[in-house]
Amino acid sequence: MPAVPFRSPSPVSAPTATQPRVPTIPSHWTFPAHPASVPRARRAVADALPADSATQLADDLSLLTSELVTNAIRHGAPHNEDQLVELILWPTDGHYWLAVSDPGDGWPVTRTSNPYACDGRGLVLVDRVSTAWAVVPRRPCGKSVITGVRLHRG
Repeated sequence: MPAVPFRSPSPVSAPTATQPRVPTIPSHWTFPAHPASVPRARRAVADALPADSATQLADDLSLLTSELVTNAIRHGAPHNEDQLVELILWPTDGHYWLAVSDPGDGWPVTRTSNPYACDGRGLVLVDRVSTAWAVVPRRPCGKSVITGVRLHRG
């Protein structure tokens, strides 16, 4: 059987009417269920954004990352640093989507917090900053909290 010569792939071109746009590959990370993972997750998301991203978009995604990873560590994999928290970031449909997954079977609940309490406002912030968010089960266990932020406000 003759050898097939290697051909380098053709350069990326703009989609045509018959050729769909190739989607961006999501950024994916796993972190130990430990509080030190929260700033690492924020940094990973910030580093994954294009250099020309709007400051507001970067700030919103940083806040969402902090809140959701903190919740996943505190409530989804508490007291077990052998567990992992998964983080996925991807742009599509005019939004940046962020999914934070943990192995816990508890479901996040938005609650009204004591105004003097130091916690309990995370999902309220997620609700205010996000264009949309949802909690979806993962098989065989756990859940993902998925949130979207519009690329361009207006």
